[in-house]
Amino acid sequence: MTTRTVDYQQVTNTKDEYFDLVSTLYHKLKAAKTYASYAQDAKACGDQELAQFFQQCQQSDLNRVDEAKRLLATRAPQHSKDQKSSR
Repeated sequence: MTTRTVDYQQVTNTKDEYFDLVSTLYHKLKAAKTYASYAQDAKACGDQELAQFFQQCQQSDLNRVDEAKRLLATRAPQHSKDQKSSR
């Protein structure tokens, strides 16, 4: 059995590290939204301790979101420049 590997960097014309950063931002945003829903569920059940835990999880992810946005903003111009030169 042969295993076929795909060079996603070549297929997407996106450097792995840039893709990874965008993916991290996306997943942290989704997680923050999910934790907000979990916190609401806990509040609805009257479990303040659990609600607070989920709010802390959400805040932690939102901190990573802010950091990822900052990193993305500093790298986007170079990524855009690299995209144009590889065409």
